[in-house]
Amino acid sequence: MLNRRSVLLGLAAGIALPLPSLAQEKLPVVASFSILGDFVREIGGERVAVALLVGPDGDAHVYSPTPADAKTVAGAKLVVVNGLKFEGWLTRLIKSSGTKATIATATTGITPLKMADDHGHGHGGEDPHAWQSVANARLYVGNVRDALIAADPAGKGAYEANAAAYLAKLDVLESEIKATVARIPPERRKAITSHDAFGYFAKAYGIAFIAPQGVSTEAEASAKDVGRIIRQIKAEKVPAVFLENITNPRLAEQIAKESGAKIGGRLYSDALSATNGPAGTYIAMMKHNISQIEKALVAGPA
Repeated sequence: MLNRRSVLLGLAAGIALPLPSLAQEKLPVVASFSILGDFVREIGGERVAVALLVGPDGDAHVYSPTPADAKTVAGAKLVVVNGLKFEGWLTRLIKSSGTKATIATATTGITPLKMADDHGHGHGGEDPHAWQSVANARLYVGNVRDALIAADPAGKGAYEANAAAYLAKLDVLESEIKATVARIPPERRKAITSHDAFGYFAKAYGIAFIAPQGVSTEAEASAKDVGRIIRQIKAEKVPAVFLENITNPRLAEQIAKESGAKIGGRLYSDALSATNGPAGTYIAMMKHNISQIEKALVAGPA
């Protein structure tokens, strides 16, 4: 039976023990669309709680924010955006939300590609799809890392370690993409997509992409554009037309039917798939896309 003295000693020993630390309050971060959200999760790890405005398979070009989005943005400490006029609706949303969050632009330091013909889609002649080059993705990662450190200095070590580990994975990814492209005969490195989301991919890896809709999905392609592309497919023997996860497949299917090119599968351009889909992360998306491209461009004559 315990006496009073042993009870007091036990209490004293208990008090001397470190108290359980309170659960780390996660940094509330809003990412404008799913690809950015994946970068933030990879670098932020357990220290962040990430909310998306435009989710998997969503089209950020034509997104209409909701009152719930304004509430989400208002509660954030950090909002990560692509920039390059990709999210044309975002400035109004941020203003209406009254948020005090820091706004971080993930494309800072990236040299944007200029569009020869912007099809009147309001990107100011600049292509916003910079993540389609892995070299640019490295810059996205650096910008996200620095923004997280600024918002949560106590997490600096974790953010730097997570970013370094992820950058190493991106190095492997880029090597895999280049090795895959090398297996595609040079004369067959050309394809059709619904909208012009693959300009950075084309420049980085040497595959030509032709698209009827320009860099945005906001407007319909004209009959003149479609006719021009069908003639180009026939003249240049373009092997394949690819569907995209964010666009209506009818246009690509029409072009394939009228040109004789085959449908080469579905590419993920401006959004990831659901987590359990083939492109649930940025790395999975890039691996899926190059696999689909290789399969369609290497196989058989056009």
